[in-house]
Amino acid sequence: MNKLIEKPHLIFLLAIPIIMLIGILSGDAILDINVHDTYYIIAYLHLAILISILFGIIGIGYWLMLKANRKLSKCLNWAHLGLTFGGTLVVWILTRFNRTEIMDYEFNNNLTLIITLIILLMIIGQLIFPINIIYALIKQKDKTSGQ
Repeated sequence: MNKLIEKPHLIFLLAIPIIMLIGILSGDAILDINVHDTYYIIAYLHLAILISILFGIIGIGYWLMLKANRKLSKCLNWAHLGLTFGGTLVVWILTRFNRTEIMDYEFNNNLTLIITLIILLMIIGQLIFPINIIYALIKQKDKTSGQ
């Protein structure tokens, strides 16, 4: 587990083929988002491509910091990985509790609110990545010359 915290680019770059496979295997499935009177329709494949590009940028950013010999904050790495992948897991689990009976309308509303708040927290949590990069660039390089 420490290897993932020290090299977070591994988990992001390894997640790309999995996300693309899920997007391809989902077929013609779509995600529809209703905002008042407007529906936003996104194919799962397009969403998978967008997330893969985002993960590729994040993975390359972490890899460049490793190659530049810059020390990233382990705490910020934990927070970023936890919000990104833990939040995704929690949202996936919560979507399984969606009820179809008309009497459970209030339950579904509350569940939708919780899922929306977790997704918002995940999106805001992506700001941890540039903060961690800036932190690593500003922080002095570790001097291991033995003087």
